[in-house]
Amino acid sequence: MDRTTWQPAVYAALKAARITQIGYVPDAGHAHLIEAAHADPEMAAIVLTTEEEGIALAAGAWLGGQRAALLMQSSGVGNCINMLSLPINCRLPFLTLVTMRGEWGEFNPWQVPMGSATPGVLAAAGVHARRADRPDEAAETVAAAASLAFDSAVPVAVLFSQRLIGSKVFVK
Repeated sequence: MDRTTWQPAVYAALKAARITQIGYVPDAGHAHLIEAAHADPEMAAIVLTTEEEGIALAAGAWLGGQRAALLMQSSGVGNCINMLSLPINCRLPFLTLVTMRGEWGEFNPWQVPMGSATPGVLAAAGVHARRADRPDEAAETVAAAASLAFDSAVPVAVLFSQRLIGSKVFVK
C-alpha cells in the first residue's frame, strides 16, 4: 500500500467510525483528508485558528450526538496541552490524527524539538498515543484508535510518522 492508497483508507476508517466533523489547521500532511472531508456532503470540515479549538469542537460534537476528529501537526500538540484537560476531566472521547515533523528527512530545525517531544507530551497529558509508520498499518491504527476513544471515552492520538507522510521539501 503506497501513499495514494493509505490516505483514502484512513478517510474510510474515519467514516466507518461515524466521524461527521473534522477540525483542522491547514497542513500538507493531511491534505488528502482535508480535501476528502470538504468533498463529502456528510462531513463537516471546519478550519480552525488554532489546534486547541479542535478539542472544544470534538467535545461539542460529542455532547451534540456526533463524533469529531482533529487533524494537526506535531508542532500543534504544544498548543493543546492545557485544553487536553477537557476530555480527560470530563471523560469525553477525543480522537486526533497528528502528522509528525522533526523526524525523517526534516529540513527545518524549528520542527525537531516538538517532533521529538510529542509522544512524551501526549503521554504526560493522559493521551493514549498510537503510531503508524507504514502505509499498511495506517487505516487499521486509525480504526483501532477511534474504537478506543469512542468506546472508552478517552483521548487518543494517532501519530503518522514523517517517513510515512513524506518529508516536506521547499524549493528555493
